[in-house]
Amino acid sequence: MLTATLSHSAPTPALATPHSRQAVLERAVERVRSTSRIFGLRNPQIGSAEKGWEYCNPFDWVISFYAGQLWLAYQFNGEPGLANLARARQADLNLLLSNLAAQDHDLGFIFSLNCVADWKLTGSQTARQMALRAAEALRARFRPAGGYIQAWNAHGTSDTARSKFVAGRIIADTMQNLALLYWAHEETGTPDFKTIADAHAETTRRHLIRDDGTSFHTFVFDATTGAPLRGETHQGYAHDSCWARGQAWLVHGFAQSFRTTGNPAYLDAARQVAAKAEELMGDDAVPLWDFRLPADAPQHLDSSAGAILSAGLFILADMTSGDEKIRWRAFAERLLNGLIETCDLTQIEGAQGLLDYGAAHVRRGSVRNMLPYGDYYFMEALMRSLGHSRFCW
Repeated sequence: MLTATLSHSAPTPALATPHSRQAVLERAVERVRSTSRIFGLRNPQIGSAEKGWEYCNPFDWVISFYAGQLWLAYQFNGEPGLANLARARQADLNLLLSNLAAQDHDLGFIFSLNCVADWKLTGSQTARQMALRAAEALRARFRPAGGYIQAWNAHGTSDTARSKFVAGRIIADTMQNLALLYWAHEETGTPDFKTIADAHAETTRRHLIRDDGTSFHTFVFDATTGAPLRGETHQGYAHDSCWARGQAWLVHGFAQSFRTTGNPAYLDAARQVAAKAEELMGDDAVPLWDFRLPADAPQHLDSSAGAILSAGLFILADMTSGDEKIRWRAFAERLLNGLIETCDLTQIEGAQGLLDYGAAHVRRGSVRNMLPYGDYYFMEALMRSLGHSRFCW
């Protein structure tokens, strides 16, 4: 039974101090520890504070976000059992490596969060080799004619409608997956990993980011010639709206790509998209699921967008200086404080996740969810706010 309730309103929160954020992080780590006894080797996919979690199939794109939380918790307290629980989940990742049809652009999420984290924190050669194999598979999804990594797959050769939908399509989320390619380049020196990541980042910058700093969720190219066709949405309100989580993926992805490469175009892209999010949020501390909603549209919060955006802004702050650094850190802290004030489940006895009010897919009716990626980025943002600097990307 839950012993407290959360309000749907998202006022500008009271200032959370480093001391209070430390306390929230400690509660989050304890929640990750305690839920491991419930999960076993299952991985949370989507849930609610009242009903708990539904779990992933072996090829789900979110399969490694709980492992990512385990590695963050291990980094925080050094408890070997947490590392063992994360590493035990790598057996499912080996299944994915042997199933080409199940592989898509989310290989970057799946293997960075578990295998790259394992390699960086423990030096596991097994994890390193798995991550390099995944990077090779992600590299193979590059389409030279258009200069992009294709996001999704058809569900079999007979699925003609799906084949038409996925062909030539990129999405904002892929910017976060590029970290695996950049890491593979650093590890091996193989130029193609970086060349392909850079090409996709440049294509994303040119076609997903609009001139005013808002973004498309997806963009479609002619699958044969690579000619750019049109921007669309998949999870946002409309093709010409601005899906909040997509905007957040772009901030985090471009900020970390700049940190890795030093390419000033990536820094400018992160700045542009972050500034537009700041403008469109006004005084809000938790973003709505889309930044361009008509007044009569569903006004659901998306805590996962807030967590991803906050974590990305902390990276952006670290990459800048002076007043600009202060600006991005203040925005990151406002978002983090908003999550603590409005969405924090670590204070709710009986809840199994970290954040309430995640909007998985509003157009399909998935609102007010617990989401493992929201929980992961909440922990990442908390740790970045407190000066931690070792992450899987």
